[in-house]
Amino acid sequence: MSVQQILETVRAFDGVLELAPTEGGEFPEIAWGDHFFYYAPDGVVPQREQPYATIITKNYPGDDRCDLDKPDRQRWNIHVGRAMFTELTGEDPRSEAAERDLTATDVVFGHPLYRAQGWVSIINPGVRTHALAIRLLRQAHEDARQRRA
Repeated sequence: MSVQQILETVRAFDGVLELAPTEGGEFPEIAWGDHFFYYAPDGVVPQREQPYATIITKNYPGDDRCDLDKPDRQRWNIHVGRAMFTELTGEDPRSEAAERDLTATDVVFGHPLYRAQGWVSIINPGVRTHALAIRLLRQAHEDARQRRA
């Protein structure tokens, strides 16, 4: 399954709102080319909710350890909660991250900045992680739906 297929799967979730900033829009240039996913069946970005998943396509200030400025790299970030974070990584999200290669593709690791809040990341989901990525994205969407309810 390609990254495009994962993206199409997420876009088909009931009540999903995808923000995908582009040049000339209302969002700052740093966000162009990235994707932000919310549960918002009314089509309005929730005022008190962060996205439940993002796709980041470049390094951001203070977030450059994943080497996303290289061509054809994107980091999927998914809010999974602390319990699932521990299940997936074997680490406590509130502890200091274990030494690992944050540039590796097709593996799950704690988000470089938001691990303590229960976020995991996958750079270029592939054969090893595509099914897991879909499952985590679906659960993150459902969790966001339940918070809204």
